Amino acid sequence: MEPLWHPSPNCGPRRDGLKPSIVVLHYTAMASAEAALKRLCLPEAEVSAHYLIGADGTTWQMVREEDRAWHAGAGEWRGLMDINSRSIGIELDNTGTTPFAEPQMAALEELLPAILTRWDISSENVIGHSDMAPGRKIDPGPRFDWRRIARQGLAKRGGCDDGPGDPSKQTFRAIARDAGYTADVDDETLLTAVRLRYRPHATGPLESQDYTPLGPSALWT
Repeated sequence: MEPLWHPSPNCGPRRDGLKPSIVVLHYTAMASAEAALKRLCLPEAEVSAHYLIGADGTTWQMVREEDRAWHAGAGEWRGLMDINSRSIGIELDNTGTTPFAEPQMAALEELLPAILTRWDISSENVIGHSDMAPGRKIDPGPRFDWRRIARQGLAKRGGCDDGPGDPSKQTFRAIARDAGYTADVDDETLLTAVRLRYRPHATGPLESQDYTPLGPSALWT
């Protein structure tokens, strides 16, 4: 389905000639898609995204992919900053407390491959807002089905069956950094961000199962 064009004034040119190399997924945390669409197009709100997908699968485009939308804010991924200049932002109509609707997921699965192909973006760079802004953001949250889109090659899959043995905060941080988590945050915040993405129901201190979703590393023993 072709997205509905609904332009937002909250955008500008990408800085330093950058092109999209990341896709950032968000949830709107608003009462409806229509309310979110209105806010994302209000000049005084100073926020936007390239796309908004409603629970019923309706998709709006607010900013051209060539342009810089204002969706990510401060953060870092794979050592890179100014994520707005490097990314395409997709907002999903959801409060963060309920499962994402089937028509919405289907629309996302239709939209993502086209974006990744157009800009030659790796599936490992399809991330959540929480991945690039640990501790500051939690969207798209624990109810988002990362495994579903990963099975279709649209996001990173959990990597290997065996981790490096006894959990070590230092080793976990190094492995998480290899996987893209380079933001300067404390150990607890980093663990929360990784779990939010790969083990959303896990609690308590670091354990060996927290290593394995991040994938193979040169640090494996």
